This record gives sequence, C-alpha cells and structure tokens, in this order.
Amino acid sequence: MAKIDPIVKKETGYIALFVIILSMAMEAVFLVIGKWDLKVLFGNLLGGGTAILNFFLMGLTLQAAVGKDQKDAAARIKFSQTYRMLMLFAVAGAGVLAPIFNMVATIVPLFFPRIAIALRPLIDKNKGGDADAQTDDTKTNDTQETDDVEEDDGI
Repeated sequence: MAKIDPIVKKETGYIALFVIILSMAMEAVFLVIGKWDLKVLFGNLLGGGTAILNFFLMGLTLQAAVGKDQKDAAARIKFSQTYRMLMLFAVAGAGVLAPIFNMVATIVPLFFPRIAIALRPLIDKNKGGDADAQTDDTKTNDTQETDDVEEDDGI
C-alpha cells in the first residue's frame, strides 16, 4: 500500500471538520423542531461517514493517478468515480429503506463536502495574506522553472 500524501490527509481533515460541524448543526435543527431521535443520529453517522470516506477515496485515486500516463490515469479515475457513486447510491438507498436510519439525516450529509469546498475560498481569504503569498511565490517559481525548461530545450 502506498503512503498517503500529506495533502490528501490535510484536505480530508478539512472536509471531515466541516462535515462534523454541519452534522452537529443538522442535529441541532432536528432537536429544535422536535424531530430528533436515534434514527437521526444513525442516519447522520452513516451519511457523514460516507461523505468523508468518498472524499478520502477520491484523494487516494488522484494521488495514484499522478505520474501515470494520461490514458491510465483517466481509466483509474473513471473506475473510482463509478464505484464511489455506487457507494453513495447504496448508502442513500439504505437511508431510505432501512428503518434504523432517518432518510433526511442520511442523505443531507452526503452534500456537506460540496458545501465545505464552496466555502473554502472564503475561509482562505479570511486567514490573511499567507495563502496569497504562497500562491504568488508558487506562481513565480513555476514561471521561472518553465522559463528554465524552455531555455534548456533551445526554445
């Protein structure tokens, strides 16, 4: 088994944090409206856990695809996407059909990673200039490396 890239760990941690925060908020809403029971908790655990697992598996797939030729990488990504989507449908189906899970509390957390991704630019912007400075440094270094390669190739 290959070592998990630190970026995959970091981004999965970010997604997991947001899924937990949004799951707690959803639990609070169920509590406030008087609809909370153990089915809500079990559905939330199933949906939230699956959402985090789906993101982590996507990260592992992308990590494994880096360095492969384009055709192999595309095939690996498509294979992963297909089976991850089947996993999500199976979990949603279990949430709907199994009486131990609340349907809404199972399905809603599957969308929490998308919310976390949408909010990411706002959070990074609020952190200050550190992220922007790193991005500018990276762009400068990438441009310099590209110029060096062009010079080496005689272009």
